[in-house]
Amino acid sequence: MNSEVTMVRIYLHEADHGKRRTLMEEILKLLAHQNHVQGVIVFRGIAGLGDSGEVLAADMLRLNVDLPLVIEFFDEPEVAEIVLGALDGMVPKGHIITWRATRR
Repeated sequence: MNSEVTMVRIYLHEADHGKRRTLMEEILKLLAHQNHVQGVIVFRGIAGLGDSGEVLAADMLRLNVDLPLVIEFFDEPEVAEIVLGALDGMVPKGHIITWRATRR
């Protein structure tokens, strides 16, 4: 049975903070406990570019690295829209990408 879902990808950095904990932790709590969203995964990048264009990379010489994170999830379009509304103001503008997909 195929069904339409909305895919959501959120781009963050490890050092991004919410009100009480890391922004990643706050988003995961929102996804899991408040909305029971399906298909949630977090990717940690080995390198990326910061907003200033600075290269952020993991290597043995740097102890404090602010690596990129991607949180991705999918759910029914109605549920995804509710979550996106809750994320408004939590995540910097332009850091969320959405697209339609088919669940098989």
